[in-house]
Amino acid sequence: MSQSISASWSTVEGKKTSNLVSPDKLSNFDLILRCQEGFQPDRVAFAELLRRYQTHVDKLLYHLAPDWQDRADLAQEVWIRVYRNIKRLNEPLKFRGWLSRIATNLFYDELRKRKRVSNPVSLDAPRRVDDGEIDWDIVSDYPSPDDHLATREFYEQLRLAIANLPEAFRTTIVLREIEGMAYEEIAEITGVSLGTVKSRIARARAKLQSVLQPYLGDS
Repeated sequence: MSQSISASWSTVEGKKTSNLVSPDKLSNFDLILRCQEGFQPDRVAFAELLRRYQTHVDKLLYHLAPDWQDRADLAQEVWIRVYRNIKRLNEPLKFRGWLSRIATNLFYDELRKRKRVSNPVSLDAPRRVDDGEIDWDIVSDYPSPDDHLATREFYEQLRLAIANLPEAFRTTIVLREIEGMAYEEIAEITGVSLGTVKSRIARARAKLQSVLQPYLGDS
């Protein structure tokens, strides 16, 4: 009984100490916990969280919607949703992935509203196969950062190549290669089958390799 009381008291004391620390001195984990306390998120703590992750959101939306002029408005809406829902985040250590899913889902919501079909690059239609029949254990030929991202010119060409992919292909390759999400997560976010996700990623990689071949040498 005394151990239980002691543990509870330690938790309370820990929260008091955390609340005395300036937000910019807190870890991301403690920042999120502070935002989850009270009726509404602590505004100062939330502002610090936004400062730390704003670049991440901007970068993700930039890759998902490079030709949209209102990405700043989209980013603002992302943080509004984060503010409203941060108390629902049960695993603070997974905040970055949760934030990425909010940004991506918002992008898809907006895409559906616009009903736009972006297809600047003509690709062959994906193979029509039943889910489960594809065993994609892909060994990617996509250029590795250590080998091929040495020059600013290559970075720019890579950015343009990704931007010119059809919407669906661009989204899956960004979520996989830039966000590092699992295939299953991408399927859930995009609302397509696992086989379709794997097919799109493979074809996007192949297209990028083809476009960037002059920068990749003979490998």
